[in-house]
This record gives sequence, C-alpha cells and structure tokens, in this order.
Amino acid sequence: MELIEVYKCLCDETRLRILHLLASQPLCVCHFQDILDAPQVKISKHLAYLRQHGMVQTHRDGAWIIYSLPTKPSPELTANLKCLQDCCREKPVFKADLRRMKNSLARCASPLADCCAPKRPKARARAAR
Repeated sequence: MELIEVYKCLCDETRLRILHLLASQPLCVCHFQDILDAPQVKISKHLAYLRQHGMVQTHRDGAWIIYSLPTKPSPELTANLKCLQDCCREKPVFKADLRRMKNSLARCASPLADCCAPKRPKARARAAR
C-alpha cells in the first residue's frame, strides 16, 4: 500500500473512528451504526472506501459482513494505526466510542453477527373462538 493512500484514508474523522474501533475487534455495520450514531449508508460508504484501499478486510458470517483490520497489513498501515492508537488514547470522542462499543457488544448475548439479526415479533395468542 502506498503511503499516500494511507493518508487519504486517514483524513476523515469517521474513518479514523472506524479504524480505532477495529483495532479493538472485528465489527459489523450495525455495530458501527450504534456506536457512531450514523446511518447505515454513511457507515457502508466509509467501510467500502477503507476496503477498496486495503485498510479493512471482510468475512461473511451468514447474512452479515464482519469487518476487521487486515491480517497482513502493510508496514505503512501498521505504523499509522499505531500512531492513531497513541493519538486517540486521550481524545474524548475516541474514548466515548470505545465505551459505546463495550455497551453495544454487551447487549449482544450471542456471537457477533447473530446479535444483528432482526428481532422477530412475538407470536400473538390466538383469540378463543
């Protein structure tokens, strides 16, 4: 990965926040929506940009796409992600994101993608005839 490509990806706050969260663990789009309080289309656009530039990778888990940092990142990406972690340690927005991630994941009682499944409405009891 070219250094200029890394910096192009890092020049947006939403992408920085996404990468900061992914440094902790893989996540799916619904988690980013919840944590960043942003619409799905905005999150997906940024994730697609990061993926196109090799800064995130995906794997499918059922109907869900799970995003993570690359298993073999370039030296440029590794160095800049370390810098990002160091710089974000004390910034309120990044600290708040990590708190919201912890809370969001705590609400999931099942594996990562399963907690994103749409909730099925409870079956209504049939009225006695």
